Amino acid sequence: MTGSIDPTRPQFDAFKGLPRDTPIQMLNLVRLKPLAEYPEDHPDHGKGLSGLDAYRAYGRESAEVFARVGGRQVWAGRPETVVTGPQDERWDLAFIAEYPGGGAFLAMVTDPGYRAVVKHRTAGVEDSRLIRLAPLTPGEGFGE
Repeated sequence: MTGSIDPTRPQFDAFKGLPRDTPIQMLNLVRLKPLAEYPEDHPDHGKGLSGLDAYRAYGRESAEVFARVGGRQVWAGRPETVVTGPQDERWDLAFIAEYPGGGAFLAMVTDPGYRAVVKHRTAGVEDSRLIRLAPLTPGEGFGE
């Protein structure tokens, strides 16, 4: 089974069609590869780095662009088990990143500096989900 690493063109177009000037949150679910798979021309190819090592490099090296566009991590957790849903959808990392707007996220993913370090993410991630959320003020019960 091939994992979802990058958005498809229709998914990215749908994202771009939403408002760009309202705050958004991005739910990230990440399953890591046991061993990072860098292309042969990458300096980390053949070094035996784990998927977690590669994802941590991605986080370190993209942090400047993430902060520059106004991004911040608002929640992080370590998934333990799937209670409801497919059992093969196990996740190693879960977090929510917040941006001042969809335009800020687009600025990040198209930034040349970001595009250079996203190779670490590609090398380390086996499968992922990235879900755009419109922040809501929680009510007293579940959901809204």
